[in-house]
Amino acid sequence: MSDTETQVVKPKIGAYKRHLLVCTGPRCTKDGESQQLFDSLGEKFKSAGVDAGELRVKRSRVSCFAACKGGPIMCVQPDGTWYYNVTPVNMDRIIEQHLKKGEPVEDLVFHQAGVDA
Repeated sequence: MSDTETQVVKPKIGAYKRHLLVCTGPRCTKDGESQQLFDSLGEKFKSAGVDAGELRVKRSRVSCFAACKGGPIMCVQPDGTWYYNVTPVNMDRIIEQHLKKGEPVEDLVFHQAGVDA
């Protein structure tokens, strides 16, 4: 390898069961509720026991899902489950029912991948 070439290092991510994508864009919520929700997840995950081990959940911010009503909006992957109105109380329900038990919180789901509307 010459001095002008650089070697790209392959990144590593710890194992996880689900990946939460939280929209923190300004059109999702007007007063920063989405960012506050995202910021609260570390402690919520730790309290629920989904911050490590076989139920570990990874989380990422997304700038816009183009689903700008009823926010905060969140998607659970690889399940393809989309939630709206993810208030702190509703997030607690999602953690307990979906992330820990694998059962979507149906009254908060607005889209499910692979299911026709």
